[in-house]
Amino acid sequence: MSPVYVLPAMRDNAAMQEAALVISDYKRSLLDSLQLFKDVQPEAIHEWLQQCDRRDLGEGETLLSPDVRNENVYVVLSGSLNVHVGSEASPILTTMEPGDCVGEMSIIEDSDPSAYVIGAEATHLLVIHQSILWGMVDASHEFAKNLLVVLSKRVRSHNRVIASNYGELREFERHATTDALTNLANRHAMETAFPKLIEMCLNKAQPVSLMMIDVDNFKQFNDMLGHVAGDRALSVVARVLKQQFRQRDLLARYGGDEFAVLLPDVNLEEAVAIGERVRRAITGETDDGEDSLIRIPVCISMGVAELNPDGSLDALLRDADEALYRAKRAGRDKVST
Repeated sequence: MSPVYVLPAMRDNAAMQEAALVISDYKRSLLDSLQLFKDVQPEAIHEWLQQCDRRDLGEGETLLSPDVRNENVYVVLSGSLNVHVGSEASPILTTMEPGDCVGEMSIIEDSDPSAYVIGAEATHLLVIHQSILWGMVDASHEFAKNLLVVLSKRVRSHNRVIASNYGELREFERHATTDALTNLANRHAMETAFPKLIEMCLNKAQPVSLMMIDVDNFKQFNDMLGHVAGDRALSVVARVLKQQFRQRDLLARYGGDEFAVLLPDVNLEEAVAIGERVRRAITGETDDGEDSLIRIPVCISMGVAELNPDGSLDALLRDADEALYRAKRAGRDKVST
């Protein structure tokens, strides 16, 4: 209920006018504490304020949710509200304090609320129905300006959240598609990117070749020098491999000590020549970059295959893998087709 102002008996008009000014100043001070009503003359929206309701919200009680249509703007008079995105159990996105308002975006956009708004504690709210809201906009220029300011702040806040979430999403995607040890694309990324590049080459009638690369005797290397040295060797091999291929070639850690490289617009003969160059770059030249006296004695074997016009990634992987085993059986440190 709206507060009732009880005035002492007035003997003359001057006293009554003075009392009216006191009440007006009180109302103005109260309204100025609320975002929507700052600098709004009480007289301009008096009849609309009389039509507003009040709601008491309990702690943990839901005020707004994405699955329930909203027709009101709620102004926090006391207490506070928590805002959650996604679900009521999600982390608190922000907290609305006395003077703040919620619900205006769904009215402006004529859509369901985008978040859950829940009482953080016992909260008292001024309830402004959308029809009353537009009446206040028409009645007061200051109120209309305040509503625009509130909307602008809300949009900026949403943009900050979106930017933050986008950054987190990109970081998540990077971890989901990047091998942590070598910083190359991982098997998951390979299974997504390789078919797209193969399809592009087929559409352009371009050749495409695949290399399967395996570090020779890596298990014995690990057993002799330990897993730390093994991880360092793989990192160095990965770094050298990145230096040997074009930017448009797709290089991925296939798993363990195996790497896969997809070469667009490269036929089998050209791929073999590239493979020999890469093999020589790895053999005896894998300085770890931290101490010029440390040399990591690793060699690689490589299987190379070219995609048939009616082939697939699975078939290409199988052909390159079979070529890799032929290189191993031929004595390792070789390139085979």
